[in-house]
Amino acid sequence: MSNKPTEPNNDEVETTGHSWDGIEEFNNPLPRWWLWTLYATIVWAIGYTIAYPAWPLVNGATPGLMKWSTRGDVAAEIKAVDEANAAIEAKLAAADLTAISADADLNSYAVNAGAAVFQTWCSQCHGAGASGAKGYPNLLDDDWLWGGSIEEIHYTIANGVRNEDNDDARFSEMPKFGVDELLSEEEIDQVVNHVLKISGQEADAELATAGAVVFEDNCSSCHAEDGKGDRDQGAPNLTDAIWLYGGDKETIRETVTFARFGVMPTWAARLSESDIRAVATYVHQLGGGE
Repeated sequence: MSNKPTEPNNDEVETTGHSWDGIEEFNNPLPRWWLWTLYATIVWAIGYTIAYPAWPLVNGATPGLMKWSTRGDVAAEIKAVDEANAAIEAKLAAADLTAISADADLNSYAVNAGAAVFQTWCSQCHGAGASGAKGYPNLLDDDWLWGGSIEEIHYTIANGVRNEDNDDARFSEMPKFGVDELLSEEEIDQVVNHVLKISGQEADAELATAGAVVFEDNCSSCHAEDGKGDRDQGAPNLTDAIWLYGGDKETIRETVTFARFGVMPTWAARLSESDIRAVATYVHQLGGGE
């Protein structure tokens, strides 16, 4: 291959005067329109960084001469919506909880606002459709610990369950019968079979009979002698097919051995009273509210 410089077809095209291993470069400058476009974009970029928020800083960004931001636009929209809803929000916050459903406009607002609150703050645990998950109650059925009336739902939402942030939180604590050696392995096996029996599941009859005595001595004070529970204490009904953590033999054994201690945060410090009332109204009307 020859390294002889290639001659341009157009005699007017000059070289740059540079040569690399005998290879010379034609002097073909960029079109003027392209250069002026480049210069214009540079000027525009400088102007933009001066007028609008642009350069990141430690605690934010340069605000720009126009002081504009998308956050400011959103804040203004939120403020406008809050001002528009101020009257009905005040009405909701002051209304008797049991009377909300009787006011068509107020109830409609509460249900729709409550749905938004639920999807934002509650669906992560209770599911988008409120059907719950393992360890998180289904809010669609009529099996309620601490009650399912709208007043009781409101109290639970406001104060939470077994949290350390609110002295009025719902509270119950199941003993760790296995971990704390309150029951022997044999007694745990017996009471597990008793629970299986009273919940309509297959169980060892001999062990279940012995487990009835263990249950009466250690469990009936919360779950009642018939095993139907005490909602005021937060003790679930053990005779139905509704289980928060599961009702098979191994899961019941795990529950008896290690106990359960689910926690729900208090929402009184995070949500307004009207928001709490709205989400209580929404949950109550889903179908399981009493």
